[in-house]
Amino acid sequence: MNHDPRTQAAESSSSRRLFAFNGGFYRQKRLRRILKLAGYDLRLGWPNSEDQIAIWGQSPTAHRGHSVSDRTNAKKLFIEDALLRSLHPGRVAGEPPIGLLIDQESPHFDPSIPSDLEDLLVTHPLDDSALLNRARAAIARLQEAHLTKYAAVEPDLPPPAPGYVLVIDQTRGDASVKASGGTDARFREMLVMAQEEHPGCPVLIKTHPETAHGKRDGFYGPDDVTARVSLCTEAYSPWVLFEGAVGVYTLSSQMGFEAIFAGHKPRVFGQPFYAGWGLTTDEFPVPRRQRILTRAQLFAAAMILYPRWYNPCSDQLCQLEDVIDQLEAQARAWRADRHGWAAFGMRLWKRKPLQRFFGTIKPLTFDKERADRPSMVWANKLGPKGAIRVEDGFLRSRGLGAELVPPLSLVTDDLGIYYDPNSESRLERLIALRSSLRPDQQHRAEKLIRDLRTLGLSKYNLGGATPPLPQGRLILVPGQVEDDASIVTGCDTIKTNQALLELVRSENPDAIVLYKPHPDVEAGLRTGAVSNAANLADMVLQYADMAQLLEQVDEVWTMTSLTGFEALIRDVSVVTFGAPFYAGWGLTKDRGAVPTRRTARPDISGLVHATLIDYPRYRDPISGLPCAVETVLERLATGNIPHPGIANRLISKVQGKLASYHSLWR
Repeated sequence: MNHDPRTQAAESSSSRRLFAFNGGFYRQKRLRRILKLAGYDLRLGWPNSEDQIAIWGQSPTAHRGHSVSDRTNAKKLFIEDALLRSLHPGRVAGEPPIGLLIDQESPHFDPSIPSDLEDLLVTHPLDDSALLNRARAAIARLQEAHLTKYAAVEPDLPPPAPGYVLVIDQTRGDASVKASGGTDARFREMLVMAQEEHPGCPVLIKTHPETAHGKRDGFYGPDDVTARVSLCTEAYSPWVLFEGAVGVYTLSSQMGFEAIFAGHKPRVFGQPFYAGWGLTTDEFPVPRRQRILTRAQLFAAAMILYPRWYNPCSDQLCQLEDVIDQLEAQARAWRADRHGWAAFGMRLWKRKPLQRFFGTIKPLTFDKERADRPSMVWANKLGPKGAIRVEDGFLRSRGLGAELVPPLSLVTDDLGIYYDPNSESRLERLIALRSSLRPDQQHRAEKLIRDLRTLGLSKYNLGGATPPLPQGRLILVPGQVEDDASIVTGCDTIKTNQALLELVRSENPDAIVLYKPHPDVEAGLRTGAVSNAANLADMVLQYADMAQLLEQVDEVWTMTSLTGFEALIRDVSVVTFGAPFYAGWGLTKDRGAVPTRRTARPDISGLVHATLIDYPRYRDPISGLPCAVETVLERLATGNIPHPGIANRLISKVQGKLASYHSLWR
């Protein structure tokens, strides 16, 4: 049994013939793809004794596979959705799974025969500290991001008053219910016991998502509502419900599994895979399960070692952490966009990219206020009161925004906007929050920093050659677009490239001053040219690659340029004369007035986590899915990005001439 995705190439090179007698295996592209990557060659036809037969759990068609296996002696292979699946149940939205459970012995939920998962739980040492640390970190991430099997939940719903008993409903006909002997009488007993064992406490019945969407009946309904018992049909995050519960009752629901990691010891009336290990109170114990496990050990086996996880952006098998990255991005987008958006201040050419980012659930409307949806407005443009602000992200594209190259990342801010220090932004709060990181967060941020440096990535990734630089103390002065909103709102004395260059030269007569004009200015699309730059700087580095340049300089002196942030990533000293988002946290030498509210002291990893992981939204240009920053790094590094054609470039030239003093994609 090999569950390491790093061996998938070896598995695929010796694929095992697999036959199925359920049409879903052949119709579902994602299912076929995961099986292929896991080393199975799915075929039509009749198997022999050396082959395997795919059986979907205990589905209505499972008997076909069992029958053919009996006739041919072909081995059975039991397949089910993984425990993190998608945003919505497959019956609700038709979404494919993000992972599979592939078992040689039995469906994981069937207690009558030990499954591969149960074998792991019984025999695997589960004592590797690295594995258990991964498990603890993943649990924390699932809780923080409110991820569950069906992640289309709304964490911001006002929670029920705490002190209730949580009873978890399931759907009639569910295979895990049948396998655990679930009947109406068993569910009645569970509800009665919840009330008897917690006298005086209200009882909250959590309805299954498929029942809430009208796809399958549950075991509880309106007839069960009393003065003490209520139905919960809203899309609450399980992690929110667990926080207010004084007890959790379930037959075999996955929510019982999740409740364990929220600190509960659920009362279990069936025999699910997670019962019998000392972490549940079992009404019907499985006698052969005698081992006592910790929460981390149970999670490691069920969520890390057992499943085959799949990344739809890379189209490869992956680790659990990669799946969490991806599902978190998709859940974040769904939660933000599910009501639709009314967009304001968006130039015509931006509207298609914005639809791709924010309009996949409900198309954006433009310049029309609507009572049934929130509003967004571009950067510093005028818009309705309370509208969130939208701007480019910090890993933007391969090419300039002013050349109408669509972005791979955008930021949204419900408090302000990151470049305006006159009011607190959402990014500021995130930076303060990340002044302390868990070990897994620290590791992710540090790896991101290493990858940015190794791959030589920056905001625009224009390429270009960097000439040999002289020996000495090298100070880089990045030019900016002088009507940029970050300068208008964040600079009090030094507000032009000319003034900045003059000050740097006068204060550092013995240093080698390097001036790098802003790419939009170099392209003739924005204002900010310095006519005598060659007299003030030792070198004017036109079209030089910024990432390469930052690896060679000693200091960056800037007003508010993002180059200062990119320099911090590369351990370069930064002096600021304005109040960019990265100033005021103890990481820069601040010569401008920075907000006194910036009192937290994150290290560079915390700043990077907030700025590049937490704050932006990313979109994979190949799959079209919301994605994690790591996917965008891969796209930028390989150049596997659709690029606008000549028409866009011509429009950008005309637009630059007609609107050089207006904010474009920066």
